Amino acid sequence: MKHLTKRKLAFVIAAAMGIAGCADDGKDGQDGAPGEPGPGPNPPVTEVSEVTTVTMINHALEEGQIRYEFEVTNEDGELVNGLAKAEAKFAEKTENGVVMNRDGAIGGYTDTTKEGAVLNALGDGHYEFIAPMPAVTTASEGIVWLRVGGDDSTQIARSQPMVVAKADMVHTTTTEACQSCHVDYAASHLKHPSYTAINADGEVDLVGGCMVCHNNVSQAEENGGYATNTFQKIGHINHVTRTKDGKEVLGFEKDFAVTNCYTCHAEPVMNTSIAGNGCSDCHSTDMSESAALLSANSDFDAREFHAKSALIGLDERQTIRAEHSTSLSAIYMNDLGNYCTDLTLFKGEEVLDIEALYAEDGTGTLSYASTYLHGYNNKSIVGRESRSYETSYKGDGSKTFCHETLDLQTPQIMASSRVTFNLGEDAGYDGVSFTSYSPVVELADLSKETDYERRHSVTADSCTTCHNNDTNYHKNGSYVEGGLDCVACHNNGQDRSAKNSAPGFGPMVHSMHWGIGNELSGAKQDEDGNNVANSADRLNAENCVSCHAEGISLAEIPNQYMLSRAFNGGSVGVATSPITANCYACHTSASALSHMEQNGGQLNMKVPTGINEEGNDFVIPGWHTTPTAESCATCHDTGKSFGIDKFHNFER
Repeated sequence: MKHLTKRKLAFVIAAAMGIAGCADDGKDGQDGAPGEPGPGPNPPVTEVSEVTTVTMINHALEEGQIRYEFEVTNEDGELVNGLAKAEAKFAEKTENGVVMNRDGAIGGYTDTTKEGAVLNALGDGHYEFIAPMPAVTTASEGIVWLRVGGDDSTQIARSQPMVVAKADMVHTTTTEACQSCHVDYAASHLKHPSYTAINADGEVDLVGGCMVCHNNVSQAEENGGYATNTFQKIGHINHVTRTKDGKEVLGFEKDFAVTNCYTCHAEPVMNTSIAGNGCSDCHSTDMSESAALLSANSDFDAREFHAKSALIGLDERQTIRAEHSTSLSAIYMNDLGNYCTDLTLFKGEEVLDIEALYAEDGTGTLSYASTYLHGYNNKSIVGRESRSYETSYKGDGSKTFCHETLDLQTPQIMASSRVTFNLGEDAGYDGVSFTSYSPVVELADLSKETDYERRHSVTADSCTTCHNNDTNYHKNGSYVEGGLDCVACHNNGQDRSAKNSAPGFGPMVHSMHWGIGNELSGAKQDEDGNNVANSADRLNAENCVSCHAEGISLAEIPNQYMLSRAFNGGSVGVATSPITANCYACHTSASALSHMEQNGGQLNMKVPTGINEEGNDFVIPGWHTTPTAESCATCHDTGKSFGIDKFHNFER
């Protein structure tokens, strides 16, 4: 008799069942309905955060309180339990603007330490905060604000403030307008950078976050707001002049016009009463005629009103700039053997008569019309070829400048010109100036022309974004085109001292804003007449994107020295390699300079000098053809492991 083990017996039974199951037509039965999904794995939970993120689920303005429902996570996306602190603020929209009264009569603020405030845990990382505010009703609207964490009894970091909700048209300025100069206020060292808020979508709302405390009504007024400084006063007054330690000090000293309202206000301002918020910051309330005019005009736009005011002159300057342009011919030789160039002024396509508009005594429509001749090498201006000229007019509206001799005799030469419309007390500063650059010609054959080119790595609005009054910096040089006018004098070979700030154009701009030139500029002085740091040092120097919005390529910087008397106490006879000059303008420590020099950079390398006819020292031509040994781009070019973009900000 054959014996079957249990294993074999089970196999036989299974086989028999399988055969029986195939006894019909072989089709499977209908699938059953899908089951309910399981609960899934529990998300990770913690009670620690170094960065606390709030995600809003819901909020409601109720009678006498605001109810918030939200989720809290840490920097790793883990849900955070154990939250012990929450803060709430509400600035209510009124006929006078938004107000958060310290006495709670309008709006309100509270936190979990205050009576009646309740913070409930609804689940892992899930909370409800009930913030009592007696003045709040279901009809209230304004700026709703929330912040959590930061309690000493927990390890939960304080979150970034959040503007949970904001009523329409509570402000006409924009975060983008503020950040156009400040770039990233949260990373600055100015007032309250940690109060830079985000909205419920995680986008920066700098204006809304500021206005929840800096309301439209000052604390000093009856039923006033939270802070003494209103938001409009910060914009209108504190950017120009402010009080510190009981003394009035300058804010933005140089060519910033607070009356160019378009700089900050993306939409027409809401208040049109001379006695109302904003206007009264600058204007006396005893202006009955003006007040009547504004009240009668419902379409009044304060931005346009200020721009077109003859007292301000902004519209006139902008119109002149928009309507006019200049051109400069390539250098040619006249019958006397002089090097000449023709300057032409246009209004649209029409050629204007410079002779008729210009007066030597400064009383004409034009106060200045002049040219320089330059040496040119490797797409850089390497010095001024001539400092004197004779002028004449051809009768076609143009002005001709002829230079008898050339000082440098560089193989390539070109010209620059300046024309200034006579406005203000000193048109060199207050006027509207235009600069042109001629084509480049070969000294050996003036008929051989190429376009003038210069690496200019800043954007066209780099200067005018902040210096917004459409005037000149000085000496008929304007802020347009990213300071391209300035290059006619501040270049590799002009060897300007620039108040001993830094050489050339880029290094000088760096130093004047954030380096030693910031104080040496003399733009700002204390009560004893001593130079002190100007307001540019209140901006974050790491935010290179303010000017270099398209980034920087160190590899594209011409391998050419720049004369650097500005780094040498004003004494000529030295040159500095270009990347070193730009970096040393701000980074002046011994260790920083040592690093530059170890990698081929040179500071104040000696170059040959002589004595000119006036008895002054000058640099003997030829220095600009010697290549430098800088290797900075090898490690520090954009995108490299130690790229400049790792240490400076080139993105908004």
